[in-house]
Amino acid sequence: MPKADINKAGWEQSEFPILCETCLGPNPFIRMSKQEFGRSCGTCARPFTVFRWNPGSGARYKTTVICQTCAKVKNVCQTCLLDLEYGLPTQVRDTALAIQNEAPTSDINREYYAQNMENKMEDGNQSLMQVGTRATSAGKEMLKQLARTNPYYKRNRPHICSFFVKGECNRGDECPFRHEKPVENALSHQNIQDRYHGNNDPVARKILANHSEAQGLKPPEDENITSLFLSSLPASATELSIRTHVINSLPQIPSSQLRSVVHVAKSRCAFINFKDRDSAERAAEAWANGIDMDSERVHVKWGRSKGPSKSATPVAGQSAIPAPA
Repeated sequence: MPKADINKAGWEQSEFPILCETCLGPNPFIRMSKQEFGRSCGTCARPFTVFRWNPGSGARYKTTVICQTCAKVKNVCQTCLLDLEYGLPTQVRDTALAIQNEAPTSDINREYYAQNMENKMEDGNQSLMQVGTRATSAGKEMLKQLARTNPYYKRNRPHICSFFVKGECNRGDECPFRHEKPVENALSHQNIQDRYHGNNDPVARKILANHSEAQGLKPPEDENITSLFLSSLPASATELSIRTHVINSLPQIPSSQLRSVVHVAKSRCAFINFKDRDSAERAAEAWANGIDMDSERVHVKWGRSKGPSKSATPVAGQSAIPAPA
């Protein structure tokens, strides 16, 4: 930390960036430029030391976009913002481990929070994600299935040439950018704040949705179904303990979105009813590998609306029965 100028207190100086293997590239010998206080951090807005390098032949120049303090708090790469251990977006990791995002997003508090986190880190180089983190076996199993163990160097490709998209590029094969048409979808609209804090990250939502479908939790076509069915509950489970465990295992969903918990003690099962479909889908994604409750694995299935009766028309969002296995 600079000491000469009081106005630079809290600014970050570093000798080497925190990067993942993919961003470093396959070449073990790279030339990296360093610029102290080259830009403000994309999350806490504090000036930090910027590094810039070329990962290898045919790749674009890459640069660090967040400071090392923010990277250590979330245990992510300073460039791609993916988890350093699993290679996954922070929203996927936090959903599997049921981690509550405590970092503020307002301009007033985020710099103050970053300075406090920097002081709390042990020895100044240990990630807070590695200090006292407790994960359930279901969450660890989910991360093990989704983890990206091998580097994905295709992510270092050059950006698409904007002049080629307009039909005005005349450099041909000498153009350092890619000559292809961009694909417009949800994945093409991302920002640093959402990716870092794990809020509405389209890449993470796609990974979680594909994993839940692979585990047999594909959302039913009926949009009125907002219930999940839990089976094989522990004998000691009560409605209060189930409600408490559901809220603690879904920190990304406000507790106000939980409509009711119907516990059937005789059958050791329960229905978790949510107020909207989006909350139910996010819960199903988080519980794709089941729930650990009192050292027992609880199985999760989507609920199913009762069929229409002859005497009355069913009301959307009412009772549900478990879907067949």
